[in-house]
Amino acid sequence: MLVYAIDFGTSNSLLAAANSQDIFSPIPLDPQARDPSILRSVLYFPHRNECFFGSQAIREFTHQDMEGRLIRSIKKFLPIRSFIGTWIGNRPMNLEDIIGIFLKEMRKRANEHFKEDVETVVLGRPARFSADDSEDQFAEYRLEKAAKLAGFKYVDFCPEPVAAAREFRTQLTEPQIVLIADFGGGTSDYTILRMTQNPFQNSDVLAIGGVSVAGDALDGSLMRHRISPHFGSKVQYQVPFGSNILKMPAHLMEKICSPPEISLLRKPDTFEFFQNVQKWSLSPQDRNQMDHLFLLIEEQLGFQVFEEIEKTKCRLTESDHTEFSFQYPALEIRELIKRSEYNSYVEDRVQRILKSLDETVKKAQIRYEDINLICCTGGTAKVPIIQEALIQRFGKEKILQHNHFHSVVKGLSERAKELAQG
Repeated sequence: MLVYAIDFGTSNSLLAAANSQDIFSPIPLDPQARDPSILRSVLYFPHRNECFFGSQAIREFTHQDMEGRLIRSIKKFLPIRSFIGTWIGNRPMNLEDIIGIFLKEMRKRANEHFKEDVETVVLGRPARFSADDSEDQFAEYRLEKAAKLAGFKYVDFCPEPVAAAREFRTQLTEPQIVLIADFGGGTSDYTILRMTQNPFQNSDVLAIGGVSVAGDALDGSLMRHRISPHFGSKVQYQVPFGSNILKMPAHLMEKICSPPEISLLRKPDTFEFFQNVQKWSLSPQDRNQMDHLFLLIEEQLGFQVFEEIEKTKCRLTESDHTEFSFQYPALEIRELIKRSEYNSYVEDRVQRILKSLDETVKKAQIRYEDINLICCTGGTAKVPIIQEALIQRFGKEKILQHNHFHSVVKGLSERAKELAQG
């Protein structure tokens, strides 16, 4: 029996497999990607009845003049009960249906690769979707429903950091207390465990923790502090016959700090409000920024803007400063970003990430110095302010930067082999 192992991530997804004898490496889900084993967790609907995935989704979205809906970071909404779904064209689609479409495509490509119809999957999940137990359970329920919509009849969940720990175990020569820190796009997850070369047991885990704050939240902070003013976040206006000077409502501007939520600004009542704000704006500069906001919404530029924000973040891991640059007809943004400034923008988000780490160590009933090895996975692990915080707590010599994208799916495939063995 073949069992799939799927690491469905906020930003990237991978699929490996195992049977009772062998483990199979992550398959080439996206042959046109730089790393074919990584399928970006992106969907593009030119219309409701057609969908593209990964790098092809981005390419088609550009070729079709950004008509239709581009969806990314959809995993982060799983624990949010108020987020039922979104609109594709003029019809609503549930969150579980959208994720199910993505997982179904992964399953289809894997079935074609292995020439089998596989119905069992080990599916990674964050250590915590939410600090609230009921929301955490609700998120897992929705993800299981999506997997079954994709055609899987049996779904086995494995916490992603525990999966990463399985893969690290093979590198040890003596028993160790290990912290697995998985800093992804949507969540930061931690697992502390006693690790030996013996087969993994659940009793090895000393503590699991996590928080729904990671790379996407850091990108949102840069948008909020430096880029959003170009899209009207500081516009001032005065209602006709009114005496008060008003500011753009913060709760609406907060939505442009998350690509999936930008589409919510297309609602007729919201869009009409923005049109009135432009008419009532106090200065030509304010009206120009409202033009930029309309471009962002109508031309669906959120994905491209956040792509540049992520690139800016990545460059700041290597340099003390860099330029954010975005060009589009009738829109040009250039902002010099210093690493020290960036650190101040993301500090509150980073503190939430670190608070969760400290709580996990406390839950394990150990001290920082008791931990022998810190294994970091996920692209956000490269952010200097997070690296520096880990060094302060544990010392540089204990920190291992492992394969940022493949560790989890390798561990999931070990669990898949156990299932196949019965």
